[in-house]
Amino acid sequence: MIWDVIGITAAILTSFCFIPQIMQGIRTKKLNDVSYEMLIVLLTGMFLWIIYGIYLSNWVIISANILAFTTNLTLILLKRYYSKI
Repeated sequence: MIWDVIGITAAILTSFCFIPQIMQGIRTKKLNDVSYEMLIVLLTGMFLWIIYGIYLSNWVIISANILAFTTNLTLILLKRYYSKI
């Protein structure tokens, strides 16, 4: 039971970690200091975690990484969009 709480808490924290950066990027319209390389490596790692979670049939791993993947992808798209403005 305690391990489920720890896992779910970790999943929530890591899934929402990009939200402050996304909000700041939307507010300032600048994401110059965020590197594409870091975001791509993270995106790849999250994708592999999703596959691993599917293999284990572990909904915490799957859902956390889908959410983190989505927020990370949003950050990549915002960076690309704002670099063209």
